[in-house]
Amino acid sequence: MRLYEVCLMITTAGFLDLRCAAVCRQCLFVLPSRCCPWSRCCGMGDFRPRTVWLGRPDKREQRYPRNVINNQKYNFFTFLPGVLFNQFKYFFNLYFLLLACSQFVPELRLGALYTYWVPLGFVLIITIVREAVEEVRCFLRDKEVNSQIYSKLSPRGTVKVKSSGIQVGDLIIVEKPFLPDSPGSCFLRTDQLDGETDWKLRLPVACTQRLPTARFGDCLSNSIRSFVYAEEPNIDIHNFVGTFTRVTLLLAELPAFLPGTVVGVVIYTGKELRSVMNTSKSRHKVGLFDLEVNCLTKILFGALVVVSLVMVALQHFAGRWYLQIFRFLLLFSNIVPISLRVNLDMGKMVFSWMIRRDSKIPGTVVRASTIPEQLGRISYLLTDKTGTLTQNEMVFRRLHLGTVAYGMDSMDEVQSHVFSAYTQVRDWAPAATKVRKTISSRVHEAVKAIALVHNVTPVYESNGVTDQAEAEQHYEDACRVYQASSPDEVSLVQWTESVGLTLVGRDQSSMQLRTPTGQILNFTILQIFPFTYESKRMGIIVRDESTGEITFYMKGADVVMAGIVQYNDWLEEECGNMAREGLRVLVVAKKSLTEEQYQDFEARYVQAKLSVHDRSLKVATVIESLEMEMELLCLTGVEDQLQADVRPTLEILRNAGIKVWMLTGDKLETATCTAKNAHLVTRNQDIHIFRPVTTRGEAHLELNAFRRKHDCALVISGDSLEVCLKFYEYELMELACQCPAVVCCRCAPTQKAQIVRLLQERTGKLTCAVGDGGNDVSMIQEADCGVGVEGKEGKQASLAADFSVTQFKHLGRLLMVHGRNSYKRSAALSQFVIHRSLCISTMQAVFSSVFYFASVPLYQGFLIIGYSTLYTMFPVFSLVLDKDVKSEVAMLYPELYKDLLKGRPLSFKTFLIWVLISIYQGSIIMYGALLLFESEFVHIVAISFTSLILTELLMVALTIQTWHWLMIVAELLSLACYIASLVFLHEFIDIYFIATLSFVWKVTAITLVSCLPLYILKYLRRRFSPPNYSKLTS
Repeated sequence: MRLYEVCLMITTAGFLDLRCAAVCRQCLFVLPSRCCPWSRCCGMGDFRPRTVWLGRPDKREQRYPRNVINNQKYNFFTFLPGVLFNQFKYFFNLYFLLLACSQFVPELRLGALYTYWVPLGFVLIITIVREAVEEVRCFLRDKEVNSQIYSKLSPRGTVKVKSSGIQVGDLIIVEKPFLPDSPGSCFLRTDQLDGETDWKLRLPVACTQRLPTARFGDCLSNSIRSFVYAEEPNIDIHNFVGTFTRVTLLLAELPAFLPGTVVGVVIYTGKELRSVMNTSKSRHKVGLFDLEVNCLTKILFGALVVVSLVMVALQHFAGRWYLQIFRFLLLFSNIVPISLRVNLDMGKMVFSWMIRRDSKIPGTVVRASTIPEQLGRISYLLTDKTGTLTQNEMVFRRLHLGTVAYGMDSMDEVQSHVFSAYTQVRDWAPAATKVRKTISSRVHEAVKAIALVHNVTPVYESNGVTDQAEAEQHYEDACRVYQASSPDEVSLVQWTESVGLTLVGRDQSSMQLRTPTGQILNFTILQIFPFTYESKRMGIIVRDESTGEITFYMKGADVVMAGIVQYNDWLEEECGNMAREGLRVLVVAKKSLTEEQYQDFEARYVQAKLSVHDRSLKVATVIESLEMEMELLCLTGVEDQLQADVRPTLEILRNAGIKVWMLTGDKLETATCTAKNAHLVTRNQDIHIFRPVTTRGEAHLELNAFRRKHDCALVISGDSLEVCLKFYEYELMELACQCPAVVCCRCAPTQKAQIVRLLQERTGKLTCAVGDGGNDVSMIQEADCGVGVEGKEGKQASLAADFSVTQFKHLGRLLMVHGRNSYKRSAALSQFVIHRSLCISTMQAVFSSVFYFASVPLYQGFLIIGYSTLYTMFPVFSLVLDKDVKSEVAMLYPELYKDLLKGRPLSFKTFLIWVLISIYQGSIIMYGALLLFESEFVHIVAISFTSLILTELLMVALTIQTWHWLMIVAELLSLACYIASLVFLHEFIDIYFIATLSFVWKVTAITLVSCLPLYILKYLRRRFSPPNYSKLTS
């Protein structure tokens, strides 16, 4: 785990030069987190530039935040107030709090206090316990990271320090650095900033190349007087401004240095890290389903007020009518069921448990148990590329020479051609054909060019048998590791090794290749022209030490190389064919130079580099003078290995009506190839690559050009996206939302979060963000559902996400099965709880109307509490086990998921249907009991309450679609509990009356009249208007 931000590196060659643009930013090893919530109190309010003395954190000029991560939503003091505020800021719970408090007023009291406070207290306890468990888990995860041990250099030598104890100015030994053979250089990774897991070569300041590390601590306080002046913390992850100043450096007093050590000085900590500043603060997410339920409770409360006013109005507002209004509000308070919140919260816990226990998605973790039903209504899925869709492991797939192409199954032919090229003097017979020689020489030239035109450095490590020095001396294959700034280049060099031409050594001025016969070829590196986003190509000029030949090799994208190489009739066609297969295509070419030509070029090149004005333009012009009429050697096709089952998973999501957007920090060409390879963009879809724009006029023209395209995927860069959002935000989002797929490349972490936020605002649909690195945390936290993938880039995204999976393919089952079931079950559960409460409220309204609108409760004491708990809770809650189709069917027919996007399981239509059912059944039960009762009031209570319980049990049976054995147990258990409790309810129910035959037939008749019509309607509906899934269940 890399917890600190390194802005200065010390190797055997000293400090990295801070004056080089992006040097320090590229070597950040960071962890997304947020600082302590009391930053203002600690004096860390504003960001300012700083002077950091090496190894002297005590000489700081200002206070810096602690180097800790804190992903908790609360602390010890804010936990209880925060949880209570999040509960009572919504109408539902606030209503019941006011209701319970009203019972302290004698004029408004309708019964015992426990009938109101016990249910509310139960709801709050469940919520507090759940939040406490999640906070403790989060605290333990943070503590584990904050307690990791690192080695720090101090005047006392090397000491161990916890990551939370690291301060600005500390010198930290970087664990397991990758060091090339060349002195004074090292490889660094930026995966926590931009998601790129490739290694980048960085060089130190020349004046510090003799700094020791063996006895560094002994001379730290006396020998080194150096400091770094660094810019204030900001969110720019690509640039850094700072200077390294050496005050005194007594090199004569320093002992011999220890090779192979990398030391970094800490410049930023805590909340000032670039990755943290690009990460939004974790928030308390509230699901759309909860908001819809909250809206329905407001409607029910409106109905409650209307019913109360009607009751008082029918009394002609006699006497203290305002008190009667409050009494009726309390009397009909069951219209808004408090048990709804309990059932839904417990249901979410069950859904989360089911997700964790699913053996087909092992390792899945639910970190936010409050929003599992959100997974069932996702309309937009935004995913990272590197590590999420791809493994970031490149594999060489094809070599194309124009007249012949070699795939993976014919690489042995390439190997034989390379071998024959170095043994032809001895082994070739005179009868060998000229064609054979021509093909062999062409293949050899292509392989040789690929082995030379790159920035790859072989690094030798000890393997336990051979030490590092011996491995470097003898070029041991088992100890060699390739490091480069691009995994593409590593795959190309590994391929040349597999066919016989091996890169065994490299420094800043030379390169060594080993032939199949074991001969070492030495090349002097004369010039290197690195790859840039603008040029889209890289070149190298080398001299063969054995022959003295000077050759200019170049490789690049086909769009730029087509105008550089000699005319041919196959380049464009074959590049298109390979690109359609999802391969990254590079065009390789060469040009032989005479000594005079090179000397002339070098003179002009040096002169251009010394120019004060328009230096970059003049340098580019000189290089372009060489880039003419180059000999086309070959095309290479490299494939970025996808994660397992990415293509079928994306197809499932697409068929489910979910639009997938890919947001990546990678290059445009790489992102486009991955989109094609993963079938994010189907074969019959066009791709519109949004041209780079910098002004409002250019953005307007490009948007108009894009508007004319239909059914076209969009590929746009982060810079162009920023310009368009500044001037044409509405137009861009409108067009993008109509695209079947969108690819955003070169996206900063804040841009990813901004895109998620704009989708939510413009469409009103639910979004899901998937990522695996620290640069994805902002996007994950901003989305309605955040899913983290545990991958090569660490667990930062996983820890900050609502759900954590081990592979991208698990996302299909998480949404299609668990998301769909959670949403449908929650909808059925909530509507049934509302139906249960409306039934008893309707009976109360009928009872009060018959008895002259008196505000007298029909059921009192334990009956009213037992109705929604002991007698009906288990059968109603067993609806969380119900399912309409099997999980295999839901995965096979993802179109079933599309129906949920319209929100039909819980809508005003279904709500109204359940309200009408409740009014019908409540009225039938109450009027039936009044009609059939004999002489005493307790008989009305016995008949109506028993009929009510039986009706609820039968309605649960009517609602269930797939029976589970626990459902049967719940039905029988509830019925048994009611029968057993009758012995203790003699205060409310005449126990002798319920044992008579008269009671039995009256209850049976009332129950049949209330339930039988609904069973008939259900049968007719399934017969003549069956739901979509009914055919799949047969």
